[in-house]
Amino acid sequence: MEILGIGSRINHPEHGKGVVTNIDSKHYWVTFIENGIETIALDDTFEIIETTKNEVDTVSFFDIESSLVSILKSYSDVSEIVPIGDKWKGGMLELKPADSNLKSKEIKIDDFFKKITMVRDRLRVMEQKVNSSNLEAQEKVDLQQYITRIYGSLTTFNVLFKSKEQHFVGQKGK
Repeated sequence: MEILGIGSRINHPEHGKGVVTNIDSKHYWVTFIENGIETIALDDTFEIIETTKNEVDTVSFFDIESSLVSILKSYSDVSEIVPIGDKWKGGMLELKPADSNLKSKEIKIDDFFKKITMVRDRLRVMEQKVNSSNLEAQEKVDLQQYITRIYGSLTTFNVLFKSKEQHFVGQKGK
């Protein structure tokens, strides 16, 4: 038995003329001119008007990968790769105490930036967990306001991000 591809046209004795729009291991989904969408068995009796080949799987690897990445971002604390601004790459952050007798501390900006993005990613996960929790609505709002204020406190570090889409955003309009 030959499997028809998506886009194949058929004439079914009961439903009339239609186009195959989806396929699984047992059925064709066919959109019929007069009856709308119907599922028919792969071995059902019908006339083939026009066949298309090798178009059974219309989901691309890109679509699957995009869906998987989206799911992983939603349900884990896996960090996305966030680029640091070009002018900061390879730079050093120096912390100087007010007392000149004390030693200053140097940190690679790249390491500091990774810590900042981890804080941001963990805040996002916390935000998702609050939103999907069984807490009362008012408790969710209260926690969400704290999270928003934390984002606002971290806006100082936006200068390090290469892309504005990655910035911390606090409360707007206040």
